[in-house]
Amino acid sequence: MPDSRVPRRRRYLVCEPGHFAVQYAINPWMHPDEPVDVIRALDQWQALVDAYRAHGHTVDTVKPVPGLPDMVFAANAAVVVDGRVFGSLFHAPERRPESVPYEAWFKSEGYEVYHPESVCEGEGDLVPAGRWILAGTGFRTTREAHSEVQEYFGVPVISLTLVDPYFYHLDTALFVLDDDNIAYYPEAFSPGSREVLARLYPDAVLATREDAMAFGLNSVSDGRHVFISPGATALAGRLADRGYVPVPVDLSEFQKAGGGIKCCTQEIREIRS
Repeated sequence: MPDSRVPRRRRYLVCEPGHFAVQYAINPWMHPDEPVDVIRALDQWQALVDAYRAHGHTVDTVKPVPGLPDMVFAANAAVVVDGRVFGSLFHAPERRPESVPYEAWFKSEGYEVYHPESVCEGEGDLVPAGRWILAGTGFRTTREAHSEVQEYFGVPVISLTLVDPYFYHLDTALFVLDDDNIAYYPEAFSPGSREVLARLYPDAVLATREDAMAFGLNSVSDGRHVFISPGATALAGRLADRGYVPVPVDLSEFQKAGGGIKCCTQEIREIRS
């Protein structure tokens, strides 16, 4: 295939895992009795930041707050489209305080933040995809939040129902490759949602359950480079066949909390000229 994929420079927001731990269980991946290697987690996180910067992307950081072990998962804090910030209202009480430091960061950068009335977990379930926003529901973010998002951004929202608790957020089952295409694991979705995705993306890159369980779909793409879990070897091969360049980054310590590359990455989308 011709070398025709073109990357676009991105601005990412991340949070250092200074207080990362698994202290409670709010998804099937979390087991508080299994220790987290904090030093290894810090090294893995830094490797992700270094990979982004090595590929020309801007990386900003939010200061971690003691007592908020999941704050490292910056994607869940908000969704940003055309310089407008739609904040979060977490499903789990343990995570609700995370919204405060993220809102403070956005305000310090000059943004206004919309407070959702319904449960909404940012880019965990809201995935901007070119002409529309793909929106997950079933475990965390509610359909009512989907309506709020559409009214706030004025962008069509496509609701998709997740059915497998291992893929409790949309960003564990699907990621955007570029403005025109996605990769996803079909069986994570209800039959009707699978039909919707097949109609919208007939040329999508499909992943196996093994790819998905390796957090291969919790990936970040700049349109050419795909920052991906090294365990998702089959998916990486399919992406390479389509002209994308896989960039393996190991975030295995964060998988103990049900997170990966995308979970740790909030994209700040400014107005495009």
